[in-house]
Amino acid sequence: MKQIVNNRYLLVVNAIAIMVAFLTHFPELITLSNPYSSDGLSFPGMHWADVGNEVLFTYISLLLLFFLNETLFHFNSDMVSIGWKKMICAFVVTWVVSNLLGKCFVYLHQHFDIPAIDAMLHHYLHPLRDFLITCIVTGSCYFFHQNRKSRKMLLENQQLRTENIINQYEALKSQLNPHMLFNSLNTLYLLIRESPDKARHYLEELSKVMRYTLQDNESHSVTLREEMDFVKSYMYLLQVRYEENLQFDIRISPELLSRKLPPMALQLLIENAVKHNEISNRRPLTVLVKAEGDTVEVSNPLQPKRGGTAGMGIGLANLAKRYQLLYKKEVSVQEENNRFTVILPLI
Repeated sequence: MKQIVNNRYLLVVNAIAIMVAFLTHFPELITLSNPYSSDGLSFPGMHWADVGNEVLFTYISLLLLFFLNETLFHFNSDMVSIGWKKMICAFVVTWVVSNLLGKCFVYLHQHFDIPAIDAMLHHYLHPLRDFLITCIVTGSCYFFHQNRKSRKMLLENQQLRTENIINQYEALKSQLNPHMLFNSLNTLYLLIRESPDKARHYLEELSKVMRYTLQDNESHSVTLREEMDFVKSYMYLLQVRYEENLQFDIRISPELLSRKLPPMALQLLIENAVKHNEISNRRPLTVLVKAEGDTVEVSNPLQPKRGGTAGMGIGLANLAKRYQLLYKKEVSVQEENNRFTVILPLI
């Protein structure tokens, strides 16, 4: 993809250089085509070789000026911000270099007899041509830069939409899979028989989980407060199922509740902890959710299920990709001291 873009850029730059080279010498070309016109008096003694050399030199100069701008000011990088100060600097440098290139051509003409136009009017037009060439080169470079940034942003937005769809699908599949529904409905059935009030509360928390899972979050971000309201409902469902064998240790500074993170990020980590670890009377599980500084972490002791599998890590990979696309930040995964910890940046 990058090679195609670069090839297209080279083709466009060459097309601009050829077109500008001919257009800036259009009066001379018209005069050569009709030597008996009144313009012939403005460019006396001019030959095709003179104009051809001028056009060729202008074309080469334009290529050099494009290369200079790309090298010095990095117009070809979509990671660099181009402001008005850098544009003014690029304009001045391009104008000065264009003028110096013109003087070099005059020097070559005078000392090495390279064919060139000697007409006085042609020399008077040189400052105007330098100005026009400078405007075209810097303007084109800025346009290319903005176009490249727009394409990158469009591509990242498309990737983010794809990742968000995958995330919603995985979350929906996780919450609506037959095992989840069976466990939830079976627990609800037992609660209805044993404790109708508790069953009503369980149903309310289950509806909160389902509503949050299915909501259409266009911003791709939620506050830590919103996420924790949902996670507490999800924790309640799990604790009703596992009773005293599953505990949650929540340590979150109140001032961090307004910080943001991707939706269902903490739920995914808690779900992974429950899914991949043994939870029983013999080996109860305590999941720690801690937010401090600029991060929130979810950690649990490693106690793998007997005969269980490590899983494909699709959910965690998806979460890391969303962080990269949304915030340009990395998710940290640590496995040490017999604990598994995932650290998420807070925005």
